[in-house]
Amino acid sequence: MTTSKKISQQSSFRPRKQFGQHWLKDETVLDRIILAAELEKGDRILEIGPGTGALTTRLLSQVSALVAVEIDRDLCKKLVYKYGDRDNFLLVQEDFLKWDLESLLERFSKFQQPNKVVANIPYNITGPILEKLLGKIATPASQQYQCIVLLVQKEVGERLVAVPGTKAFGALSIRVQYLASCELICDVPARAFYPRPKVDSVVIKLRPRAIANPANNPRQLETLIKLGFASRRKMLRNNLKSLIALQDLNQLLEQLNFNPQCRAEDLTLDNWIRLSNNFDCMK
Repeated sequence: MTTSKKISQQSSFRPRKQFGQHWLKDETVLDRIILAAELEKGDRILEIGPGTGALTTRLLSQVSALVAVEIDRDLCKKLVYKYGDRDNFLLVQEDFLKWDLESLLERFSKFQQPNKVVANIPYNITGPILEKLLGKIATPASQQYQCIVLLVQKEVGERLVAVPGTKAFGALSIRVQYLASCELICDVPARAFYPRPKVDSVVIKLRPRAIANPANNPRQLETLIKLGFASRRKMLRNNLKSLIALQDLNQLLEQLNFNPQCRAEDLTLDNWIRLSNNFDCMK
């Protein structure tokens, strides 16, 4: 979601539903986002969807370089008017999901290789944005940020930080937690926005990192996770039986000291990696 420092229903620029625009009007939440980013003067920030610039204003005063990516042409005109004379500001009018960050920034040495992401993103493309920033289990993103602070839909944020055995824990939890540590910073009620969305939100913080004990075959791990969570009501062995004989799968679960009646959400990230690493031995 994009932001605005102070917005009212009489604003001359109305949020556009096609871009998932809701203006964040809560100053306290904006401050919490900035605090979570642990900004330093030498930071180079990537902001996705700067909107009318409330978060942008706070960022520009504290960092050496800010790359803002905005798809809305009319908003871009306003941003140029407000920040066009700032030598630490670079605005890109582009769809973030289609933008080749590394190639474009080759021409702008000061803005190359942003080390942090701070953004209020459109909720309808949260998944693709996370994948572009972090990559996949089998193909982690080449650009590894120090931290990523995002405002996301509460349901999604709870899934990102969920622990095994809970309703929110799922395939997204495993995939993201394999690539980054996840922390919930604060809740953001729907009333903090204009227009008011139908859902509450949260601020989350991700710290991309290389996992200590990675899977031997990351692509296989991705496949197991996808199939394992395909039907949450089924036991794990029933979801995976298309890949391996049920007798062999039961034997593997026993060897790993897993409950033979476990479901996908019962396994920790480490359990999933162990399952993947031993899976080929039973085929």
